Amino acid sequence: MTTKENPAPERPWRWVIIGLIFLGTVINYFDRLALPTLAPVLRAEFKLTNVDYAWIANSFLLVYALSMFVWGAVFDRIGNRLGFAVAVVVWSAAQIGTAAARGVASLCVLRGVLGLGEAGNWPGATRTIAAWFPARQRALGMGIANTGASLGPALAIPLIIWMRDDFGWRAVFVITGAMGFVWLALWLALYPKDERVNADAAAVSATPQHPPVPWAVLLRRREVWGIVVARFFGDPIWWLYVNWMPLYLSDARGFDLKQLKATGWVPYVAAALGALAGGWFSGYLLRRTGDANRARKTAITIGTVAMLAGFATAFATSAPAAIVCLSVTLFGFQFWVGNVQTLASDYFPVGAVGSIAGFAGTAAGLGAVIFTFSTGWVVDHFSYTPILITAAVLAPLATASLFLLSGRVRRIEVS
Repeated sequence: MTTKENPAPERPWRWVIIGLIFLGTVINYFDRLALPTLAPVLRAEFKLTNVDYAWIANSFLLVYALSMFVWGAVFDRIGNRLGFAVAVVVWSAAQIGTAAARGVASLCVLRGVLGLGEAGNWPGATRTIAAWFPARQRALGMGIANTGASLGPALAIPLIIWMRDDFGWRAVFVITGAMGFVWLALWLALYPKDERVNADAAAVSATPQHPPVPWAVLLRRREVWGIVVARFFGDPIWWLYVNWMPLYLSDARGFDLKQLKATGWVPYVAAALGALAGGWFSGYLLRRTGDANRARKTAITIGTVAMLAGFATAFATSAPAAIVCLSVTLFGFQFWVGNVQTLASDYFPVGAVGSIAGFAGTAAGLGAVIFTFSTGWVVDHFSYTPILITAAVLAPLATASLFLLSGRVRRIEVS
């Protein structure tokens, strides 16, 4: 039996939906960045080594990775409205609970539960965008969502340090966790409950009926494996900077919390610009040429080249130069990843997108787990330089794997 997908119609309410996903992603990153931003403080309070910190970070990443493919199936079966509601309740409760942490063990458990909930964000976002946006705008929709992943840290770093200075580090987790419940109220109020379009109200459902595609069918496709392998090699670059940049700037560049508050957000603003630029540029090429293969691959290549600035970060001679190199690297990553995430909806019908996003997210998380633990060990025994060089090598490796495995970008009928 062959499953065909009708193109997503022009539905004005999609801009409200992507706005909610953007805001939810910002909050998602506030929650996950709270601990890395406060890492210098927590390391002193709990007497953590870099390996201890790597275990805490990996408690999040490992559960996050292993939960991702499950969330993909959950969203494909219960829909976007309910799927996001469950995910947000889990991660917000875990974030609030972190205020009660007493050491490495409790931080590991609570970060693991946070990872369980936050793993739902990207399969949900990818599937929702595939259902609500036409193909020519999907990369832009993904870019807007990814802007939340970049703007979230940019806002989080100064605001978290401000909250810590005024209220203490434990209050930071309570405040940021409560933000998720506020978002949930908006989501349930604004996301349509039914599966049909109400043209008069300009409202739409999670998606018209899109039957899920069996995993056995998807896992036989090399296009799926191309996306999965690319995320395995590429996403550790992002996680390196999410988990370690505050400590890197503190340990290797001599930043205190005041300096981190003043400039630590700059690379994430560059990442936000990269997410928007990558989505816009890919959509522009698609409109001009009508060739999805050319549009996506050109954008992915540009992002890959920009990520090579990671080499320069390793050898930067001053803190400002390091900030510039970090900014170019993160700009490139977000330019790259939004287009890679869009490929699932370029190749396959909506009923497959959540599952593919889940597979890819699991691979991305497992790659990040390996790289995060390696970072802790290497930094304790050597320095950040070998890690920064390795991260720069991963960028072309990820793109080469994607292009070789996936072949030409085109619509695939799955049976």
